[in-house]
Amino acid sequence: MSEFKENTILVDLQRCIGCWTCSLACKVGNKLPDEEFWLTVRTLGSGEGVDRPAGTWPDLHMSWMPIWSQSCVKCPSRIAKGEKPYCVNSCPCDALTIGDAAEAKAAELRDRGFRFFELPAWEKSKDDVLYAEKK
Repeated sequence: MSEFKENTILVDLQRCIGCWTCSLACKVGNKLPDEEFWLTVRTLGSGEGVDRPAGTWPDLHMSWMPIWSQSCVKCPSRIAKGEKPYCVNSCPCDALTIGDAAEAKAAELRDRGFRFFELPAWEKSKDDVLYAEKK
């Protein structure tokens, strides 16, 4: 697992519900144009279209993964004032944490048997985003 930095974002994938609130808060807070997103939410399901679950009835399942683009700046002016980035601050499910809180949350999740990973380089996503999922 990578070392936590002040701006490391931890994503608890078990808590993410795919609501896109993080993405919209980023978009509005950073005054991005309609066609630009620094954060998107990927649906993890069957791969056959948007929001289709994987599996067969009655064992259907679906999950989501927020993905930060390299354009993301992680709201340094907010962090400098002791505030959370727009995405972390707006998450209604407490799936996103940053900095010291992320490090403490990672220790708790590790004790509960979660595994941690970063996206591979070919995803071209933002550095210092760590994902946690139940093994």
